[in-house]
Amino acid sequence: MRIILLGSPGAGKGTLAAEIERKYPVAHISTGDIFRENVKNNTPLGLEARAFLDSGRLVPDDIVIAMMEDRLREPDCEKGFILDGFPRTVPQAEALEKILEELDLKLDGVVLLDVDEETVVRRLSGRRVCRNCGAIYNLFFRPSSKGDLCEKCGGEVYQREDDREEVVRSRLKVFYEQTAPLIDFYGEKHTLSRLAADRSGRHHSLLEDLERAVGISE
Repeated sequence: MRIILLGSPGAGKGTLAAEIERKYPVAHISTGDIFRENVKNNTPLGLEARAFLDSGRLVPDDIVIAMMEDRLREPDCEKGFILDGFPRTVPQAEALEKILEELDLKLDGVVLLDVDEETVVRRLSGRRVCRNCGAIYNLFFRPSSKGDLCEKCGGEVYQREDDREEVVRSRLKVFYEQTAPLIDFYGEKHTLSRLAADRSGRHHSLLEDLERAVGISE
């Protein structure tokens, strides 16, 4: 399985990727993980990226693409991979096509997790986390039965700074401006499948829907 997962923050890409990993021997590749690994190991690319990250600037495409190429050459990608968070822009998508061509690899599909904006806002702005054990709740979908205290350990349940509604809406705005054009890019190539990622009203798991969409089975 070689797929790209597209979707806004809160669409459920990480959750679906974890489901796929439990069933298939594939590598889950996210740009965040790649940045952390390279910075932690002080690789030449990691040192370059750190200079941008420390100053709050976006890491340039050429560094991101070089990191991605290195990652796709690692042995655990031979049985397949899930790209989560890359590509973010059309130029990155064009660069990825060249990398895959050089590696003689072909994508099985690009999957867009479709969720309406207000559902995403409720998912993220409603999220609450226990300061003590890290348990996650949601004011709208799964609140703690103990209010502001954790059901598991009694610790304080709080809202993270990046889960505030205004921050969530700002992140969504960036997604629509920068990443949404990828939907047209892959749509024109007839490799894009849309999956309704709203949990309500679905009779199949999202993984089953994905398998059907890209024509993959165990």
